[in-house]
Parts: sequence; C-alpha cells; structure tokens
Amino acid sequence: MNRESAFQCLYRHGFARVAVAVPRVGVADPDYNAEQTLRSARRAADDGVVVTVFPELGISSYTADDLFHQDALDVAVQSALQRLIAESIDIATLMVVGVPLRAHGRLFNCAVAISGGRVLGVVPKSYLPNYQEFYEKRQFAAARDAVGDHLDIAGQHVPFGDDLLFEAMNLDGFVLHVEICQDSWVPAPPSVFAALSGATVLANLSASNIVVGKADYRRELCVATSARNVAAYLYTSAGDGESTTDMAWDGQAMICENGNLLAEGSRFSNEPQLVSADIDLQRLAADRLRMTSFTDNATDHRERVTRFRRIRTALPLPDAATVLRRDIPRFPYVPADPHSRDERCSEVHHIQVAGLSTRMAATGSQHAVIGVSGGLDSTLALIVAIRTMDRLGLPRSNVLAYTMPGFATSTATLDNARRLMRALGATAHEIDIRSAAQQMLRDLGHPAAHGAQQYDITYENVQAGERTAHLFRLANMHRGLVVGTGDLSELAMGWCTFGVGDHMAHYSVNASVPKTLIEHLISWNADSGDFGPDAGEVLRSVLATQISPELIPARAGAPIQSSEDVIGPYDLQDFHLYQLLRFGARPSRVAYLAHQAWGDRTRGRWPDTIPEQHRHEYDLPTIKYWLAQFLRRFIQTSQFKRSTLPNAPKVGSGGSLSPRGDWRAPSDASARAWLDELDRSVPGPLP
Repeated sequence: MNRESAFQCLYRHGFARVAVAVPRVGVADPDYNAEQTLRSARRAADDGVVVTVFPELGISSYTADDLFHQDALDVAVQSALQRLIAESIDIATLMVVGVPLRAHGRLFNCAVAISGGRVLGVVPKSYLPNYQEFYEKRQFAAARDAVGDHLDIAGQHVPFGDDLLFEAMNLDGFVLHVEICQDSWVPAPPSVFAALSGATVLANLSASNIVVGKADYRRELCVATSARNVAAYLYTSAGDGESTTDMAWDGQAMICENGNLLAEGSRFSNEPQLVSADIDLQRLAADRLRMTSFTDNATDHRERVTRFRRIRTALPLPDAATVLRRDIPRFPYVPADPHSRDERCSEVHHIQVAGLSTRMAATGSQHAVIGVSGGLDSTLALIVAIRTMDRLGLPRSNVLAYTMPGFATSTATLDNARRLMRALGATAHEIDIRSAAQQMLRDLGHPAAHGAQQYDITYENVQAGERTAHLFRLANMHRGLVVGTGDLSELAMGWCTFGVGDHMAHYSVNASVPKTLIEHLISWNADSGDFGPDAGEVLRSVLATQISPELIPARAGAPIQSSEDVIGPYDLQDFHLYQLLRFGARPSRVAYLAHQAWGDRTRGRWPDTIPEQHRHEYDLPTIKYWLAQFLRRFIQTSQFKRSTLPNAPKVGSGGSLSPRGDWRAPSDASARAWLDELDRSVPGPLP
C-alpha cells in the first residue's frame, strides 16, 4: 500500500474488525456444520475481519444430548475439526468454534481457536448449568476438572485451559479471551479476571435458548460486561437448526464496546447471520490507562490474574486498505439524536446553575455582574445567571448586566445585547469604553491613540482589559460576583486575554462547555419558550451572528474580524480537542478520525438543528493544517492561561481544563513531538 492508502486503513489507527457468526446448524451432523462454519468464515475473511466467533458446540450442535457420549459422533467431530484446521490456511480470519472434545478421560465443552492451519489453544467451559432445562453436567466436565494444561489435536500439541489469552503480535492492544455461555452469567465471570490480566476483546460462545424477555437480559448483560471490563464483548448464540424438542433458539448475536452496543444481528433468522463491527482498541487502552482503580483491582486479584497464559500469534490482517465502517460523530459534545441532545442540554444547564448558585450562597453574594456582548458565550452565561436567581429565590434584576461597546462593536451585536438584557429581566446598563481605552492607548504611547491603523494585540487587549476591569470594580460596588463567560474551546487555544481580561472572573460558568455545545444550549433555551417570544427571537438572532471578538474595526468593504479565520473552525477544533483531551490520541489518529467524521458531508448523521448551508466538510490537507495550529496553541503557547483559571463546574466526560481538576500541564512544553508525528504519519506537507 502507498502512504495515502495505508493512512486510510483502519488497522493502522487502532481499530480491528471483528465478527460474530450464527450459521445454520444440523443436529449431530459435524460434516454439515463444518461446511456452514467455513462458509461464514470465508465471508468474514473477505470482509477484512480478523477474528470470527461461532456459537457454543456449533460443530456438533448444542442439542445432541446423550449423543455426545457416542463414539461415532466423536469421530465425526474430530474429522470436521481437522477439516477446519486444514482449510483455515487459506482463510484470513481467526476462527473461534464450539466443539465437544475428549481429553484426559473426560468430555469438555470447548472453544477452539484456529488460524492459519494451527490450533492456537482450547478453552473448556468453566461453569456448567444443571438446572431447569439445562443438564450439562450429565455429559460434560468443567474446566476445573482438567488434569492437564495441553492436549493433542490433529497432530498438534496445544494449550488447554480456561487461563488462555490470545495476544496479537501485529496489532497493538488486541488480546482475546474466550468464555462459554454460562461463564458470563455467574457473579465472578472468567472474563473479569482476563480483562484485569490485559484482555481487551472478550468472546462468548453461547447456546442460550430463548424465552420471553431473555433477549433483553442478554443484551443488558453483554453491554454491562463490556462497560465493567472496559473491553469489547463479542457474543453469539445458537440459532436455526438446533433441536426444538423442548426449547427454541433465536440466534442472538451482538458486539459491544465499553458500554455501547455496536452491532446486533436479526433474531429468529432462517438465514446464516454474520454480524461485524470495528472495535476501537486504542480508545479502550486510553480509558484503562487513566482508570487507576482498574489496575488497583487487578492488584487485589494478583494470584488469579497472573496465572493467565499468553498465546502470541500474528493476526491475519488484510493486505488491502480496510475502510472504517464505524460512525464517528462529527460533534462529540453534541448528540445528533434530538432526545439525547435535549437531555444533554438540560443536564449541562442544571450543572451550570447549580455551580453558580452554590458559589453565590457560599459567599453571601446576591448580585451577579456580567458583561454582555451580544455573542454566544455571554448570552449563555446571562441565561445561567438569570436561572441562578430563580433557583435562589432572588429577583432577576439582581443580575447586573453591562454591555460595553468598543472600537469595533457592530450595530447588530449591540442591538442583540440590549434586547437580550431587557427580555431576560436583568438590570441593563451600557458603558462605552472607547474613551477609557483611548486614554490608555495614549498613556502607552500607542500609535492608534493618534489615528494610526495599528491594530495589534495591544490594541485588542486594551479593550478586553477595560471591560473586565470595569466589571470587577462594579462587583466591588454592588457586593456581587463577576460571572465569567469564556468557553472551553477558547481556553484550549488560548483565545482569551490573560489576567484582567476575559480570562478572569470570580466564577466561570462556561469554562468546560465547548463552543459547539454552547450554540445548542442557546438553541435549546430558545426552543423551550421559557423566557417568552421576545427572548426567543433575540436568542435566534445571536445564533445567526458571526463569531467575532469585535476588537478590530473593519476596513471599508472588508469583512469583520473573524475568530475562526485565526484559530480555525470551531466545529473541527472542538473535534480535535475532544480526541486529544479525552483520549490523549496521537495526532495522526486524530486526523484520521476527523477525516472520517468531516471528510464527506453526506456521510453520517447531522444534528437537525444545523442548517444545510452550515454543514461543512473538510479534506485531509485542511484537517492537517488546522490540527497543526491547534497543537501549537494547545500544547505550547496557551497553558499558562489555563494554569490560573478561576473556579468553574465540570459539565461533561469530555473533560475540563481546570488545573485543579482534569488537566495539569507545564506551561513550557514543546509541541514538537506532536507536530513531528503529524508530519510523519499524515500525507501532505506540514503547515
């Protein structure tokens, strides 16, 4: 593969395609079952799947009952197994199949891992149900009854036991553990200890019969197992063809990952099922790395955890580039589903209000002082301040709101600010800061004080500083708190004026809320109608206004100052922030995921609140350019601002940048390692 094709391959970025299969089965017909298994395995291999899991006792059928003790069936099983092993040489997927095997004078219900003509290992079932419709102890021995840790199959001496982990040598983070049906239903499943020992992919070969309500229970069990173990969980169960003498079978098959159901097949199908999904190994590794309690739990069970044996093998990775078939949300902070989005907005809103309410009550303050620009951030902060007064039983007029026009304030934003303060019931004030800013420019000897069009950072920060200085002194006068308005996106990129500027406040309500979520929180408030039609109208006007600091006057015929022209599109930079902050992902992986999410605007689901004209797409060179800018700002130039942040509530699992909470970093760090990896691993020049 060339560099471009290699970059687009999912296996290069920590993903793996896995599958669970439900072939049609013939009762006590191993030859037929082997043929069906091989057909499904070939389909999986053609699809780039590296491991395919089949149902419990799928080579013999689960419902053979006392026929398991018949020599003829054993001979047929051995013949079928030899065929699977031989033909696996030409099938590029690791097969995990269910087989009854005689070993050490006993019969075991086993899972056999086969790849490239080799048996990698055999795992016997640990917990045999012997109640209600199940009487497995009549035919089988449990794993604990084994007297040896190897057995011979088709001329191969292979590991045998419930303590096997299959570790990929050519795919970082892929460690497979196998358990069988009832093993997952006991209080302390084998997979728990396997996960603590490093297994990231947990497989369950099942033959669970179906009764009313059982499918939902299985689903909940598998999802919860994947969450508790921070792992992928592959589950497949016996389906069409098993004997219905006393039971029925639905062939439920699913793939879960860390509390999420990635894929599920059709139940009660009379056609073979092959369900695949692309699991994210690097995401699992990142979560485990940060979860120190996970390793503490492993230490507490050291004796059980350390006795696992690792079988190292090379997975049959596809030669061609395998394109990711997993939905990567464009907006990791904003659910596309309207119901989930409304729940998210409600939760964030209540967290913000609870945070500010507690701080005001603790300090005895009855007034909130806030600067209102008519832009997104101050609009949301004003809403939170108003709701805080409602919660505390204080009049909304106790919110002292100030709009402070400067050299570049537009008519539109000033009008938004005035209307918003009135509509929400705050006590509205207006302070023109131009004369104070002009005086400071004169005191500094700045050329702009004498009419020169020198619109540098000093010119901008004089205005930002004047606004914040006024707010703090006003808070002194009214024994109030200055409510900060800056958001998570701006803090990540240092897009704030340090010290006496929008960087500082007595309490910041938006500090862990990214710009993309702020837009939806305002939209959610507008749609609620709680503040009346006038407020709803101005809130929608705010949403329609271009994001700008409005600190540099626009020249005749030129567009107004744009934040996104300098620091990049917020929708893309919020995506980069989430991947870096939440998972610590390497830049090439961030770029790959961004290209999956943003490379084609017609692919994937959009929040219905985003109009068609604002549904952007970004090619790989554009993503690489803005990611490089993000890395420079986030890693190298902006940390000193985040190291002195005022208090603020954390609202989401995507993290915050508080030096007392989620994020501690040196202010003197270099971004070279991140930029070098981006340059080396992503096609195209580094900007």
